[in-house]
Amino acid sequence: MRWPCPQRAASKCLPSGAARPSSRRNLRLRGCNPGRSTKGACCPRSRTTEDFSTPLTASSAHGHCYPPPGAAICLVLLLLLRGCLTGAVNLKSSNRTPVVQEFESVELSCIITDSQTTDPRIEWKKIQDDQTTYVFFDNRIQGDLAGRAELLGKTSLRIWNVTRTDSALYRCEVVARNDRKEIDEIVIELTVQVKPVSPVCRVPKAVPVGKTATLHCQESEGYPRPHYSWYRNDVPLPTDSRANPRFRNSSFLLNSETGTLVFSAVHKEDSGQYYCIASNDAGSARCEEQQMEVYDLNVGGIVGGILVVLAVLALITVGICCAYRRGYFVNNKQNGESYKSPGKPDGVNYIRTDEEVRRGMRQQSRRHLGNLEIEVFPAEQVMAVLGQFVHTSGVRCAGSRRCPS
Repeated sequence: MRWPCPQRAASKCLPSGAARPSSRRNLRLRGCNPGRSTKGACCPRSRTTEDFSTPLTASSAHGHCYPPPGAAICLVLLLLLRGCLTGAVNLKSSNRTPVVQEFESVELSCIITDSQTTDPRIEWKKIQDDQTTYVFFDNRIQGDLAGRAELLGKTSLRIWNVTRTDSALYRCEVVARNDRKEIDEIVIELTVQVKPVSPVCRVPKAVPVGKTATLHCQESEGYPRPHYSWYRNDVPLPTDSRANPRFRNSSFLLNSETGTLVFSAVHKEDSGQYYCIASNDAGSARCEEQQMEVYDLNVGGIVGGILVVLAVLALITVGICCAYRRGYFVNNKQNGESYKSPGKPDGVNYIRTDEEVRRGMRQQSRRHLGNLEIEVFPAEQVMAVLGQFVHTSGVRCAGSRRCPS
């Protein structure tokens, strides 16, 4: 049997030959019997083969064993620590970062480990976009979780049919009035994953050889943000065509974050059916296949088309010149002040004056440079004008001819 004993008191603790201090400062008894112990022997009062957890020291005066002086201090500290730990509310969670897919249920774990209060106050709060709202308060579910959440057990929270708007920080707060430490809280981060929908793909229908081409793929519903991959004729394309010998005849770069596929110079081998797949941890979705055709540039056809266009323009110009020379584009606007007949009231015959007649004749008789334009008036009108002019001016007809009346 061994227990700690100061090496310097070993000789006084036992008679010579009864004890021998070891190198580990323990006292080893040989033949120690409590019923027939020798005076000064450090023998325990129980069984001789039992090991004691409390260290003992030998007394040189009476031969009894006592606990070391530091043991009392340790005992007092343990009692004080135990008093501090008891009566303080403490919380823990089995999962502080739960991840769940949309439209499923999730449990936000909040467990009270230590508390002397039988009926503590429980509160759940939601922290989102720097705003804090109540989820569970006054013993009922509040806010946007009303009707699809419940308190599970005593403090945990269960949410059904979660949506993307439920992704936030949730704080569990417990107030225990009868405990030394009355308040404790724990924060849980909930992440709701959303499956992507069919992305929108834009693929050019026809591209000439050697030109650049850009294919776009976008999806805005999935969470977390999806990654994009492009396929040509059901074959996945690498992010860089130079990294795969299979695509050595192509020159493109794929950005899996933005979904763009850029060809620096397309080749005939790049023709085919293209489609894009958007995927995240919740699932994936693809767009419909679209055909991209790469064609050779026909230089002869382009030159012929230009010549045809020039010929058509020349014919149009010649036709316009001929029409102009034939007078189809002559300006018929009258020079000077235009003559307008005054309005004639019903039942009244209006007779123009001589001045009005002469003015009208001057306006209707026009001569154009390069083109002679003659307007023919009715004979009755001409004769009437001449007769009126002769009558007013006093001119007599010469010869045997009679002047018009």
